[in-house]
Amino acid sequence: MNKIFISSDHAGYELKESIKNFLDKKKIKYLDLGPYNSMTVDYPDYAHKVAKKVKTNKHHRGILVCGSGMGMNIAANRHENIRAVQCFNLKSTKLSRLHNDANIITLGSRLLSKKNAINCVKIFLTTKFEGGRHKERIKKI
Repeated sequence: MNKIFISSDHAGYELKESIKNFLDKKKIKYLDLGPYNSMTVDYPDYAHKVAKKVKTNKHHRGILVCGSGMGMNIAANRHENIRAVQCFNLKSTKLSRLHNDANIITLGSRLLSKKNAINCVKIFLTTKFEGGRHKERIKKI
């Protein structure tokens, strides 16, 4: 992957910071598109920032965190060529990459433990798309 873009809203800020710490420890480069504190913000603004960056190159990936993961997911998927997926566990995350070539993961800070969220990020960043029959299905989206 070329670049990772990460963002959150106020509810996801603390988990976003934990994910950034994980990325730093693994020496994985990323660009934080905000917010830069836990003051109240509107999640669509940040979902759109990440989606606009990710859609410029098929090798870019995004990480979005809000309270439920749902709002960020809905907003990001409004963009052409974005396949944002809300993940809850390792299996859903792995399948999102293998079969759907997901390019943005959305996580709910109120629904996932920090450990589970970071494990989902690991899987999201390391699992490669299978291609084959799945490629034809993605073209239909």
